[in-house]
Amino acid sequence: MAFHEVRFPANLSFGSTGGPERRTEVVTLTNGFEERNTPWAQSRRRYDAGVSLRSLDDIAVLIAFFEARRGQLHGFRWKDWSDFKSCAPSATPDFRDQDIAVADGVATEFALSKTYASGGYAYVRPVAKPVESTVLVGISTDEQVLGVHFELDLAAGLVRFAEPPDAGEVITAGFEFDVPVRFDTDAIQTSVASFQAGEVPNVPVVEIRL
Repeated sequence: MAFHEVRFPANLSFGSTGGPERRTEVVTLTNGFEERNTPWAQSRRRYDAGVSLRSLDDIAVLIAFFEARRGQLHGFRWKDWSDFKSCAPSATPDFRDQDIAVADGVATEFALSKTYASGGYAYVRPVAKPVESTVLVGISTDEQVLGVHFELDLAAGLVRFAEPPDAGEVITAGFEFDVPVRFDTDAIQTSVASFQAGEVPNVPVVEIRL
C-alpha cells in the first residue's frame, strides 16, 4: 500500500457530492436518557465522483486514474471544492488565517491544521496534504519566507523552521489543501448506452488516515 502524490482531476471532482461523516454510538437508557460516545477523534469524508462525469472522455480519464491506483490499493489527493482553503471559500489564503501552534522555544516542526469553530466550541482538523505554492506561514504578525525561514513537507503537512521560534510566539498559516483519499471500490462499472441516457456510474471515494 502506498500513497500517490497525484490529485484526482479537479475538473472531474467539481460537482461531486460528499462531505464529512462521524461515528456516534447512541445508547438509550431505560429512563429515556441517552449516552453518546464516539470512537473517532477525527471526522472522515466521503465523496461520489461519478456524478461529475459529463462525457465518455471523462470516463476514459477516470478509468485510467483508477487503474493507475490499482483500485483501492493506493491513496491519492482529492480536491473538495466545498472546503479546500484555510479561509472562507470566497477569500484568498493569508498567513494569519489559522493558529497552528504556540512555540515552546525548542520545537522547530509544526503540523498544519484548520480549526472549525461554532458557538464557543471548536474542532481542529489535521491538514496533511497542503497544495504546493499556496502555503503561507507567519510567526505572530511577521510573515516568514519559504526557503529562508522555513521549509515545507508537502507530503505530511509539516512546517520546519531553520531556528526554533521564541517561546510564546504564535505560529500561523494560510493555505489550500487536498484530502487524502482512496477509491472505496475495486470495480468501476460503466455502460456507453446508459451514460448517453443520462445515468452515471457510482464512484465512491473515502478519506484515509495517514
